[in-house]
Amino acid sequence: MQNKIDRIKAEVSGSIGDLGTFLPYVIGVITVGGMEATGVLFTFGLMYIFTGYYYKVPVPVQPMKVIGAVVLVNGLTTGEIAASGILMGLSLLLLALTGLADNLARYTPASVTAGIQAGLGISLALLGIKFIGSDPMVGITILIIMFMLLGNSKIPVSLVAIGGGIILAMIIHPQLHLPALSFGFNLPQLIVPQWSDFCRGFTLGFLPQLPLTLTNSVLVTAALARDLYSEKAHKVSEKNLCLTLGIGNLISMPLGGFVMCHGSGGMAAHHRFGGRTGLTLVIMGVFLLLTAIMLGPSSIKVLELIPQAVLGCLLFYSGIDLVTNVKGLDSNNSIYTFVVVVVVSIAINPGVGFLIGLPLIYILNKGLVKL
Repeated sequence: MQNKIDRIKAEVSGSIGDLGTFLPYVIGVITVGGMEATGVLFTFGLMYIFTGYYYKVPVPVQPMKVIGAVVLVNGLTTGEIAASGILMGLSLLLLALTGLADNLARYTPASVTAGIQAGLGISLALLGIKFIGSDPMVGITILIIMFMLLGNSKIPVSLVAIGGGIILAMIIHPQLHLPALSFGFNLPQLIVPQWSDFCRGFTLGFLPQLPLTLTNSVLVTAALARDLYSEKAHKVSEKNLCLTLGIGNLISMPLGGFVMCHGSGGMAAHHRFGGRTGLTLVIMGVFLLLTAIMLGPSSIKVLELIPQAVLGCLLFYSGIDLVTNVKGLDSNNSIYTFVVVVVVSIAINPGVGFLIGLPLIYILNKGLVKL
């Protein structure tokens, strides 16, 4: 009985372990981008529940980060966001149904995948440090507490971090207070993009996002799932990841949702903080769904309670886990390619790292260039 209780606590802890990558973009597109909180949280909740039920392991559901950044910088409208999501959904569905996703995985060497994974891990850890710097007293305190608890399987580390962080922030900053919430029954509003929305949605959203989605959401997520969960992750194939993302985005866009992806950083976070089964995702999905329905527009106030510095702590440790789980470096050519892809992924983005890494490892293995 005690083991069952400990397992449930671990799944709950794992369910919120990915909030460091989830919340900043979700809060941003709602508060700055003008999206309706009800639609965004409702559709993410549905996708979390479906993903947990289908894959049976914690395959994360995250906002697409490039499109999220474009919304904040270039001010995409809700119609343009929906258009970019529909284009992404159709493209991923096409990759799955034609078998191109499996071919992409088959011809991508482990050194390239490992380089993208490590580059993403380092980028997440650095972003975590930046977030911690937004409130160093809260961030460093929680970071130390988490470090002391990481090896303790009986204590839900992420729950302690978030709960303790909120309390500590309110003690240090007395001006902070609990928000006033408005309860009711809320459902998403229908969004129908116009033909004109597809122009900016394609150039500003879809095009720059696609390489990152193919590398992080598909290739690296599938590889990491096999490493972390072995046979339990038999459904987490490149084809299936494209399929679930394609269908998920096509369903969520008309309901006012934001563009969704999977991600290796989120998987590392769920696993680091205790997630081992699909229940991890179902717990978060039910929470988001109920929050959207019961609180509607004021639901964002609940999410904004969590200090950015605490989210930074979650990001930092999940980033470190991504780096330490790197595999597949069995030759000098592989190591050289790995290092190049890591540097390019951090300096530019993982998509460019992928495009450089593929020909590089081919040239080295063919002996066209000697190290």
